[in-house]
Amino acid sequence: MSSQFFVVATPIGNLKDITLRAIEVLNDVDYIACEDTRVTRILADKYGFSAKLFDCHKFNEKERSEKIINLLEEGKNVALVSDAGTPGISDPGSVLISSLIERGIKITSLPGACAVTTFLSMIPRKNEEYAFIGFIPRNKKQQIEILNKYRYTNCVFYESPNRLMETLENIKEEYGPNALVAVGRELTKVFEEIKINSVEEIISYFQKNPLKGEIVAMLFAKETSDVSEDELKQKIKILKEEGFSPKDISRIISKLYGENKNKVYKMVI
Repeated sequence: MSSQFFVVATPIGNLKDITLRAIEVLNDVDYIACEDTRVTRILADKYGFSAKLFDCHKFNEKERSEKIINLLEEGKNVALVSDAGTPGISDPGSVLISSLIERGIKITSLPGACAVTTFLSMIPRKNEEYAFIGFIPRNKKQQIEILNKYRYTNCVFYESPNRLMETLENIKEEYGPNALVAVGRELTKVFEEIKINSVEEIISYFQKNPLKGEIVAMLFAKETSDVSEDELKQKIKILKEEGFSPKDISRIISKLYGENKNKVYKMVI
């Protein structure tokens, strides 16, 4: 089979942030599978892509996988793009890629724009370790569960501008007003902005400066606890003797010492 399949990263904002190789490939392929044809049409018109566009999004990805495989078997070259950034990174692509791998079809990925790496390149960190969780859950309980899971790792997530303030309030309530966060919006665009401060200060700032555009945020890793495990066990013992429940004990210790509630709860029981 002489056909080729490409995963192509596209700009996350500024249309000039596309690689020469991406332009070359998107000019050469027969078909471009895109999240939204209207969005990709803007890029196609700017760079003169003549390939046929068709939609491939999270609601029809399984169906489109078969279409793409058929096109490849016919000897056509196909590229996959998302509205912005790299396909498969909090965007459709995983189902299709799985189908192609099952059929033994070679996949070529073209590196390029990605909001996560663009954001992190502007954020000072003590080490390279981070956890990317995609779009953070809307539910408060689920948010806290996943943030607790990575509390000792820089935790990066996407969020809607309409929900960011509520998420920041949840972080403030759970980890205190001094929890360090970073928020990036409108990356690579005219009104690009990065704010790094305590969650309380970030909330105050955005209360005065309404949020717009795509959001990438990070809850900085909590420093290793200054309280030893033996000290924690002693404090847990005291609270147990006072009649506090395991749930209350984990909440109190977490608030006082910034410990992960799940970790404390397991110690209590």
